[in-house]
Amino acid sequence: MDTNNWRPGQAEPAMDTADWRTELPLDYRQRIVNKILDALKRHLPVPGQEGWNELRKIAVRFEEKIYTGATSQSDYLRKISLKMLTMETKTQTALANNLPSNSVGNSKNPQDLG
Repeated sequence: MDTNNWRPGQAEPAMDTADWRTELPLDYRQRIVNKILDALKRHLPVPGQEGWNELRKIAVRFEEKIYTGATSQSDYLRKISLKMLTMETKTQTALANNLPSNSVGNSKNPQDLG
């Protein structure tokens, strides 16, 4: 009598989540690296080719770290998007903090109006 309950066609859940990386198109990761690089160039202007090469290395290392640690494609994209959004928000906050403090017309704080 066979006591094995496994049937052909039943996939193990761990296999499904581990294989998400193999389903990515070949150029997918490169496009993600390019988007990260574009964001870095907007927020961290660097002079010359050497600076650009350094930004590229940063983008590649960041993408690799997220890629290896992600549990699924959606997790991968979520983590990258969140980090890029955080970078954008920090830059906007820094710019807002650098505005002159005497520009009362742009203030939304009622205490600044009187």
